[in-house]
Amino acid sequence: MAIALYILNGPNLNLLGTREPEVYGKATLADIEKLCRDAAKKHGFEIVFRQTNVEGELVDWLHEARTKAAGVVLNAGAYTHTSIAIHDALKATTMPVVEVHLSNPFARESFRHHSYISSVAQGVICGFGAQGYVFAIDALADVLANAND
Repeated sequence: MAIALYILNGPNLNLLGTREPEVYGKATLADIEKLCRDAAKKHGFEIVFRQTNVEGELVDWLHEARTKAAGVVLNAGAYTHTSIAIHDALKATTMPVVEVHLSNPFARESFRHHSYISSVAQGVICGFGAQGYVFAIDALADVLANAND
């Protein structure tokens, strides 16, 4: 049975490709899902790919991932900067989590400079557009491979 990675996406990411393409790129969420599936397959992973605009749903999925996933790629969108609940859900897990952002939050408005996720994530990848998800999957593959050494 393949190892599962959860790839979770927060609010407004369903609008990718049409919402501020100069900031977030032209790739749609479906395009990103395909990139993720292809990248995961190279490492022998299955993925659970989801998006929601509801904070509590992200928390529920993180709880589910605790027992069903080896790792998580999380683009929490704006919840990155506001959600203590997501921080606490991540803190309650032992699996590696990679925080991903399509844009570079540090090159944007000051309210985007703080992340409630970074302190409980294995790492952060930002500013590389859709390719950041592939980098995150590659990083998780490396972390998981080294955990078994």
